[in-house]
Amino acid sequence: MKWTLMRLLLRTVGQLSEGIRIGYRHGFDSGTMLDYVYADEPHGRLGLGKLIDRGYLNAVGWRAIRARRALLHDVLREEVSARAGRALILDVASGPGRYLQDLAKEQPETQVVCRDLTPDGLALGEKQAAARGLTNIVYEQGDAFEPAPLDRPADIVVVSGLYELILAEEQISKSVARLRDLLAPDGVLIFTTQTRHPQLEFIANVLPNRDGALWVMECRSVQQAHGWAREAGFEDVVSRMEKVGLFAVTTAQNAGVASSR
Repeated sequence: MKWTLMRLLLRTVGQLSEGIRIGYRHGFDSGTMLDYVYADEPHGRLGLGKLIDRGYLNAVGWRAIRARRALLHDVLREEVSARAGRALILDVASGPGRYLQDLAKEQPETQVVCRDLTPDGLALGEKQAAARGLTNIVYEQGDAFEPAPLDRPADIVVVSGLYELILAEEQISKSVARLRDLLAPDGVLIFTTQTRHPQLEFIANVLPNRDGALWVMECRSVQQAHGWAREAGFEDVVSRMEKVGLFAVTTAQNAGVASSR
């Protein structure tokens, strides 16, 4: 009864909030939803909607998502700087890739490739990048778990916000191994994981994902994340927690020989 009531409230009064409307239209786990959360600007109808939206955007999970983005941006900036500002970055599940646009603006000699399965997020990203006059970022459709090779090996491969959505751990470990094949010998894989979330039960019983099913997430420890990377042959595996304390950002250095998996 509790979850039924919550679903009813969100589908009625909640629709005054632009963020909640986007969640029901595209999925609360979608790249379009994350792009809205990153912007952190409440919108809504009839005045009340904006207040609801502000509360929605202040939820602990979304605050952690924004903190994850800030940490990820810092880690990427460090890796690009280590390559004298010249790097090829591939994000295999980017959505619109707002934070990657910020990086492309800062580092004009760095090339960024954004891939995603969802056309809506890619179209939004292309529109945003064009409005900012960015020529060093491209958008293309692609499957993160069956990644097509680039014209040359990537210096940095990013997986942000994807493994948190995958329930089968074997699928994640296989993905980490496949992504190593896309990296240059001195390349780095950067991926995020969710170590805990205080609202898992609410989300799993109320919020739909991009496929229209209830959004069920799996939390994993930093030790599990390090295990996937080391099993795939990566070295110097290091994780950092964002300031809210729900997500880890992990860097894994390529050992120099492709895994051929």
